[in-house]
Amino acid sequence: MPQPLWKVSEIFYSIQGEGKHTGMPAVFLRLAGCSMGCTWCDTKYAFSAGKEMNNLEVLVALSHYPCKTVVVTGGEPTEQDLPALISVLKSAGHVVHIETNGANDCDVSKADFVCVSPKKYVSENMLKKADVIKLVVNEQTDLEDLKKYYNYENEKTTVYLQPESNKEENIALCVKLVKEHPSARLSVQLHKLINIK
Repeated sequence: MPQPLWKVSEIFYSIQGEGKHTGMPAVFLRLAGCSMGCTWCDTKYAFSAGKEMNNLEVLVALSHYPCKTVVVTGGEPTEQDLPALISVLKSAGHVVHIETNGANDCDVSKADFVCVSPKKYVSENMLKKADVIKLVVNEQTDLEDLKKYYNYENEKTTVYLQPESNKEENIALCVKLVKEHPSARLSVQLHKLINIK
């Protein structure tokens, strides 16, 4: 059976800037390709193209860094064979975090952590698999619709509200919403505040 080729936008070592693991060092494996095409996306460069890499090339690239935590993000990672990639990474001893928009129901059972950030549409099954549901909030957000995601909170799953682009008015709105629903959490984009990738 031929080995899969992954379309990779970039691989880099940084600090997790969002959500539950904010401040944690991680290697980011950003896959190329996303059919969602959100206008306010801050990684539009990963919508298309990408360098084709095989399993060995990916693992060699990751081996250059002293950290074993790999955040697979995009683009949209479920538009490639994500279960196979998770297996490759786990077999090499990596701790695997997934960041997905959740539009495609995907087997992420072997991942160590799953963050689902719903956009235009989302699979209910993926919401049930999430450790974190991260909601990007701005002045256009339907606040009544947002409340439906609170139904997925449990001992495993936490809702995080993230102000779009760290704009002051969006931060104020998220703070208000979290205070109204105390089981939710605020997630500002730390990496943008301290100006790192």
